Amino acid sequence: MTDPYQVFRGSLPDVCSSDPTRMVFAGDAEGRCEVFTWDAAARRARQVTDRAEGTAHCAIDADAYVWWFEDDAEGSGRWWFRAFDDGPRLPGLPGAPAGQPRGLAVAPDGTVAAAVAGSDATTLLVGRRGRAARTVLRTPTPFRLAGISADGDLLAVATAPGDDAAVTVLTTHGETVAVLPASPCPEDAPGHAEERGPAERLWCLGFSPRPGDRDLLLVRERGQHYFLATWTPTTGVTTHPWCSFDTEITARWFPDGRAVLVRQERHGRSLLHRVEPRTRRRTLVPTPAGSLLDAAPRPGGALHYVWTDTAHSPVPRATDATPLPPAGPATVVPGHHTDLWTPVSDGRVHALLSLPERHAAVPPPAVFLVHGGPADHDRDAYDATVHSLVASGYAVVRVNYRGSTGYGPNWRQEFTDGIGHTQVRDLAAVRAELVRRRQISGDATALWGVSWGAYLVLLALGTRPGLWRAGVAVKPVADWVAAHRSTTPALRALDVRLFGGTPDEMPERYARSSPLTYAAEVAAPLLVVGATKDTKCPPGQIRTYLEALERAGVPHEAMWLDTGHDGYDGAAHVSVLRRSLRFLHAHLPATHRAAGPQRPPARIGGSRSH
Repeated sequence: MTDPYQVFRGSLPDVCSSDPTRMVFAGDAEGRCEVFTWDAAARRARQVTDRAEGTAHCAIDADAYVWWFEDDAEGSGRWWFRAFDDGPRLPGLPGAPAGQPRGLAVAPDGTVAAAVAGSDATTLLVGRRGRAARTVLRTPTPFRLAGISADGDLLAVATAPGDDAAVTVLTTHGETVAVLPASPCPEDAPGHAEERGPAERLWCLGFSPRPGDRDLLLVRERGQHYFLATWTPTTGVTTHPWCSFDTEITARWFPDGRAVLVRQERHGRSLLHRVEPRTRRRTLVPTPAGSLLDAAPRPGGALHYVWTDTAHSPVPRATDATPLPPAGPATVVPGHHTDLWTPVSDGRVHALLSLPERHAAVPPPAVFLVHGGPADHDRDAYDATVHSLVASGYAVVRVNYRGSTGYGPNWRQEFTDGIGHTQVRDLAAVRAELVRRRQISGDATALWGVSWGAYLVLLALGTRPGLWRAGVAVKPVADWVAAHRSTTPALRALDVRLFGGTPDEMPERYARSSPLTYAAEVAAPLLVVGATKDTKCPPGQIRTYLEALERAGVPHEAMWLDTGHDGYDGAAHVSVLRRSLRFLHAHLPATHRAAGPQRPPARIGGSRSH
């Protein structure tokens, strides 16, 4: 490899259900993300794909055929497959429409289901590997394929978790079997009518893999808790009130279908629980402190997971003797890493603080890395940008502002000051607390964000210009109205939920939350990075914002990538990292540069969530 950076993996390999030694994963191919097979018995990897655009979506079916999604820079493409040990590259479902991937599922009998999202509709297809598929569902409502039953007869699709039809179960011939709303039916929750309402949400996590079972795994948000739930054709939905969690969870069936592995995100870190719904048993699974980027149960009760914390790059671990693909060289981030809780009117804001190794007595300059989402959170996990900044002498602050996950429903739903403004207030509160404690310099703080995080960077610079000395905004929303009209259907639906309507229905709300409204007030130098093929944060609205900065005489720089919103090529990420560090060094000089690598592994990611 000619360049000292690589794409690191944040997810586990997908495992063949009939032969657990055969796996497929997306990993580093000389700085680009590509698909590989992994033969655990021989401890050997083989590269399957080799594309200039990179490849990230992959799977393996029960016959050990490897599947991957070939998409273009805009994210549109189709599924392909080939045999585990090589062979010709073949179309997975010939004649299927191109689009963005919204799920792939292959039953043990070989039935294949796939969902693809086009510009005007999402389509659900069913067929056999390598044969033309039939359309089972086509609708303008965005959805994802959530699973196929072990017998290959039932499908589950999921829309927004708060919708009246949050989950729909249908046959492979398109007949509707059940529609599961976010709010439970009276027979599902007797005595809890007062808890039902629009705030409830429902997520679908797939069918039991056990032959003969048709149990569908669900997570229900009710009140201030998240509950495991199940659905069957005979009993309908059963919510398990004995199994509740106070922060967000996801879950997976064990291969025998008798137990569920629950991964809980809580206060920037992860917990694992083994839950047995039929015996009402719940056990905390011991794992090291930090974050689990992925976790999966394996045959025989073994667990595989990807562990990391702020100071250490991700490491795959297995509780059995199964060899997993190597993660590459271990990376250790210099400095001191800790937590901060800042009181605000609605609770306490949690932040992760990384301080550089330094000998100077003065507080260091600080960069606030603002996470995307908004329904996401910063984790006690390795981040290449944190590594680069701390190694360059900066303190790094990652704030889980209101709207973040991992702190319960109230925190996620809290937008007291309006969209964006609530989050900016939390950033300012954490900044003030750190300055008061003399942990960072009050005269040298900057903002850096990607996607929704970049949107908050622009809004903070325009609404509180006196606090910040520089800003880096990578693929931001800069004008809510223009972004809404040219983005994807799924993100338009998200905008409507956030603002309570469309821009035509709620023009004041969109204008008040748009960075464009405050562009002339920006005082700090600003670097804006856009992508010419971005469909989530489209380039047109970024250009309009840059023109507004130019008219107002605001010092700024622009960088353009010939990519979409999500890229699989580490070189693009590293080019942004280098440009951003040069920009910060020019406008926010570091007082001390710590020893350590300045070009750590590149992380692929940073999307506007929906």
